[in-house]
Amino acid sequence: MATLVRSVARSLRRKNSSSMYCPASTLHSHATSFGFKEVPEEEKSKMVGNVFTSVASNYDLMNDLMSCGLHRLWKDRLVSKLNPFPGMKHLDVAGGTGDVAFRILENIKNVKRRAMQNALDDDLIEDTRIYVCDINANMLGVGKNRAEERGFGREKSLVWVEGDAEALSFEDNSMDGYTIAFGIRNVTHIEKVLAEAYRVLKRGGRFLCLELSHVDIPVYKDLYDAYSFSVIPAVGELVTGDRESYQYLVESIRRFPPQEVFAKMIAEAGFQKVEYENLVGGVVAIHSGFKF
Repeated sequence: MATLVRSVARSLRRKNSSSMYCPASTLHSHATSFGFKEVPEEEKSKMVGNVFTSVASNYDLMNDLMSCGLHRLWKDRLVSKLNPFPGMKHLDVAGGTGDVAFRILENIKNVKRRAMQNALDDDLIEDTRIYVCDINANMLGVGKNRAEERGFGREKSLVWVEGDAEALSFEDNSMDGYTIAFGIRNVTHIEKVLAEAYRVLKRGGRFLCLELSHVDIPVYKDLYDAYSFSVIPAVGELVTGDRESYQYLVESIRRFPPQEVFAKMIAEAGFQKVEYENLVGGVVAIHSGFKF
């Protein structure tokens, strides 16, 4: 079995070596990449939009299947690092299905319940606003339906916004927190997304990004590559009838900057105290920074 995995991994590396991410010489090459393909910049957002329109209805099911349910724990960890509080103004970008926003809201409500003995002002809960921003209307539709199912359909704290991460409609210095989970690798210009995140955050505001990343442990990397390229597209085809979208999703991970390079980009956008935490050996990483 180990021999088979190494053989598959070597084959994949030979096939894709010319188009994989190169930290030194192609820092910005992701801007015109669509998976392993190079596409005109103006076409990428439309192509990514088509992918997520296709997968929207099965997005949560496929996340469970692809990660064996671990994505739930990763998002829990993201929100625990955010440390939400009643009355905060928070922006969750590329969060159309509501997964992160629901966790933030539930966390805040738990804070209120724990602090009842201190007579926490209910107005703080009323003032809480969690903006769920996504460029894809289909993904937002999934999120709104899920909100109804969870009893959040009339929740004033949740605000659904169709918008572009590279050109946000929110005012400068207006947000206490900013999260983006499994979304930044799909944008055309990562630098613009980071600049917009910095712009809308208040002084002291925190940026948090959860993203599929790069595994450096040799044997584990071979297993991960074999699983990613052989299993995930096949499962996508079986469950959704759309193999190509999941092939793109796997390839987009490999084109995303490695952890150290992405951390440098966050710092270059102006954030301070930049750090990252690898989960599951680097399969995913949580990057963070503060605006001071």
